[in-house]
Amino acid sequence: MYDILIVGGGTAGLTAAIYARRAGKTVLVLEGTAFGGQIASSPMVENYPALPAVSGLDYTNALLGQARALGAESKFGKVSAAERTAEGFRLTAGKREYEGRALILCTGASHRKLGLPNEEALIGRGVSYCATCDGAFFKDKDTAVVGGGDSALQAALFLANLCRRVTVIHRRDAFRAQAANVAAIQTRENIVLELDSQVTALHGESALTGVSVTRRDGSVRELAVAGLFVEVGQIPDNAPFADLADLDEGGYFASGEDCLTRTPGVFAAGDCRGKALRQLTTATADGSVAATAACAWLDRMEN
Repeated sequence: MYDILIVGGGTAGLTAAIYARRAGKTVLVLEGTAFGGQIASSPMVENYPALPAVSGLDYTNALLGQARALGAESKFGKVSAAERTAEGFRLTAGKREYEGRALILCTGASHRKLGLPNEEALIGRGVSYCATCDGAFFKDKDTAVVGGGDSALQAALFLANLCRRVTVIHRRDAFRAQAANVAAIQTRENIVLELDSQVTALHGESALTGVSVTRRDGSVRELAVAGLFVEVGQIPDNAPFADLADLDEGGYFASGEDCLTRTPGVFAAGDCRGKALRQLTTATADGSVAATAACAWLDRMEN
């Protein structure tokens, strides 16, 4: 029986583990794929305070090492079920079960990909899913953004301040974004729109050199770009916990900045909860808030 079970070994989960251990709680972090989350595969992180240039893997290893050095336990295990018990909560991961008095959900969210050949190989080599994270690497270069929602148009506006030209590629003839964002991109001279179009091929071996854009009429345009930013949504993996925490229409935990859920003793932190900005800094903040709240809740239960 652990004091706190943490589901997810990304930035939010490992930060929560650090704060919980410093508060003297026993902690187990369960990770289904790879510790560190999506940032572990990033070749360079340049927007984390006090770490102006560090690889995602080095950042992840340092964070995991810090949590372990403080005494947090960590195991690989994909959680498939979660339930309340008389003593707290029980998680099922594969053939193993784990019990804890409090539960912090840091399940993250994965970027929806285009599903094109060569896409995986070009991640970090021109293909990106975060303009805020990687936009600075493409200063004064031509780039493209795929998507038609607010996140895509906000990415285009951000990139327009850095890049020579930004092409927004959207499969429909109208955007799904807020009117203010649509109006904003239409005023930027270095933003070009490709509507009724889809990216159908990625070019380049060691680095992205361009993309093929197929229009609704079947015509194909070859677009030379150094960077392609894919903003077609994210996929949270929160279904196993729906009985413990409410989900919003996008499948994210309906939890605010306090990281509380509708179930006492259950907290949500990081990219898995509904929020406006998903960055390392906000994941770190969530992890510290959730762990502090969980520790306070455990202390109240003991008194």
